[in-house]
Amino acid sequence: MQVAMYYRNQDVRLEELPKPQISDDELLMKVAASGICGSDVMEWYRVKRAPLVLGHEATGEIVEIGNKVKKFKVGNRIFVSHHVPCNACRYCLSGNHTVCETLHSTNYFPGGFSEYIRVPGVNLERGTFLLPDRVSFEAGTFIEPIACVLRGQRMVGLKPNQSVLILGSGISGLLHLMLARNSGVETIVTTDINQYRLRLAQDLGAAAVINAKEDVVANFRKVNHNRLADLVIVCTSALSAFQQAIQGVDRAGTILCFAPTEQGVNLPVPINTFWRQSIKIMHSYGGGPDDIKQAIELIKSANLPLQKLVTHRLSLKETGLGFKLVSEAKDCVKVIIEPQKNS
Repeated sequence: MQVAMYYRNQDVRLEELPKPQISDDELLMKVAASGICGSDVMEWYRVKRAPLVLGHEATGEIVEIGNKVKKFKVGNRIFVSHHVPCNACRYCLSGNHTVCETLHSTNYFPGGFSEYIRVPGVNLERGTFLLPDRVSFEAGTFIEPIACVLRGQRMVGLKPNQSVLILGSGISGLLHLMLARNSGVETIVTTDINQYRLRLAQDLGAAAVINAKEDVVANFRKVNHNRLADLVIVCTSALSAFQQAIQGVDRAGTILCFAPTEQGVNLPVPINTFWRQSIKIMHSYGGGPDDIKQAIELIKSANLPLQKLVTHRLSLKETGLGFKLVSEAKDCVKVIIEPQKNS
């Protein structure tokens, strides 16, 4: 079978691997669509494990099942979680599934940017979900990123009456905007240095957009009755955005670090000021099983305009182009690879 083998962001090659053989408790999925995630192009994080096949937002159709598999059948349309928790450790039992050791050691093979995926038994039991009839393969690629956003917004207790400043209008920032709007939040301002993304954010309902090269805090105050933000969500790895978050959060407010910085970067935080003003800094990584179920239901029923986020649909042969587009972050938001598509 053909796969897109990642060596680095500017070097993704179409290669051949043997079609996976499954065991009695496994299944084989023919990949229909797989989105390129912003984390896929974090070269400092990915390149140390290269070469490898990436892609963790995959949907497809079951073409083979093991003899012991009873939950699914050939022909089912599915989404599969690449990482799954144990659901039994103290972290899982306290709702912190994304720090479970099992979650960080599980995966399917070889990755979403391939013609077929072998789904191990543990992923089949704990992370394989039927796609509702109303959810297309393309829409299903948003299940994992939406689950991540849902978890982040749940952790910070997002409320409709809050003012929200989203730093970065890439795919994660726009999904935060879309889901916050769906929750009834009206005062949402997004930033970016890319005018294409800012226009899209405005089209998706942002109360205002700000060029991140300008004075973000001063411009946000103009929109928000001279107040700072109740919630600041950092959706870019740029250190300047984390600094803007510290300057832009109101008393008793919250900063959600949804994106990481590059490795080894430290952020000075005015601890005494934040202590006196009851400001919280929180992080959110990944999504848990309940977040994934909620994401599927949301995509099925909420009529989210996800198609507006998809800027490129490419064949497996064009995966290298997809990585180039995402890493350059110009007139591009969501790139979806369709392994069965002829380029």
